[in-house]
Amino acid sequence: MVPYPNSPIACHDNRVSVIGGGRVGSTLVQRIAEKNLADVVLLDIVPGMPQGIALDLLEARGIEGHDCQIIGTNDYADTAGSDVVVITAGSPRKPGMSRDDLLQINSKIVVEAAKNASAKSPDAMLIVVTNPLDVMTYLAWQATDLPPHRVMGMAGVLDSTRFRTFIAMENGVSVADVNAVVLGGHGDLMVPLPRYSTVSGVPITELMTPDRIEALIERTRRGGAEIVELMRTGSAYFAPASSACLMVEAILHNQSRQITAAAYLQGEYGLQDIFIGVPTRLGCRGIEKILELKLTDLELSSLKISAESVRDNIKKAQGMLGH
Repeated sequence: MVPYPNSPIACHDNRVSVIGGGRVGSTLVQRIAEKNLADVVLLDIVPGMPQGIALDLLEARGIEGHDCQIIGTNDYADTAGSDVVVITAGSPRKPGMSRDDLLQINSKIVVEAAKNASAKSPDAMLIVVTNPLDVMTYLAWQATDLPPHRVMGMAGVLDSTRFRTFIAMENGVSVADVNAVVLGGHGDLMVPLPRYSTVSGVPITELMTPDRIEALIERTRRGGAEIVELMRTGSAYFAPASSACLMVEAILHNQSRQITAAAYLQGEYGLQDIFIGVPTRLGCRGIEKILELKLTDLELSSLKISAESVRDNIKKAQGMLGH
């Protein structure tokens, strides 16, 4: 724990644990604290690193004006009693790598994190951020035996906000007036839906040419890769952290937000036994509902192709884990 003996044990009724002290995890802790959402525990295996990050963030409280307790630790015992656990631990992408290239590296990390965290917080909601996201969410669910409505992957929020941002930039409008929907796996086979993406309620299919829409779709699919290529030494973390924070807030405040998340399907969209990005309603009970949009044959076919890619990688990961 952070050596801060005069700090109160807890300031909030809510407690969030973030597993992984890298850029996404540490930025997420900052987002949660500065929104005054909950007390936060940051766990990482590197001795001293999460403790240092936590102390640094604590020392900003006087300026940021929140009263959240922030704990850095290497011990899962300190995460006990969490309402939400967010797994960000794992290796980030490097230039030339796909999300799927991280399969072997991250499978063991996520399974161990999910088991340890859920053992200490058996009633928590579990949000997975680690890539390849849909596969890691499935493995985390398998490892914990949690009810599927309490396990979810973050990426649909991220993919949709990227699409929203590009639509707003293209049309010269405020992003506040833009809504966008992106289904499918968090990868090159994701399925942005222009028919359901709007500017002040007007579908972008009425505002933009097919060529420009396709260009934005392609940029959305490569949103993470574009950042990796520019940064060279890391991957995106500001937008992923904001996306995970939105999900945490929806759960803690029971907002019943309608968002896209990697959720467990049991026949919806003709898919079974898979976590993949679909529109959901998210609140204090986790995934409260999965919304089935009316898709064209082409959109549904694209979603199923994306799902098959996820399913193939789940089998590969299970093989690597000896399942």
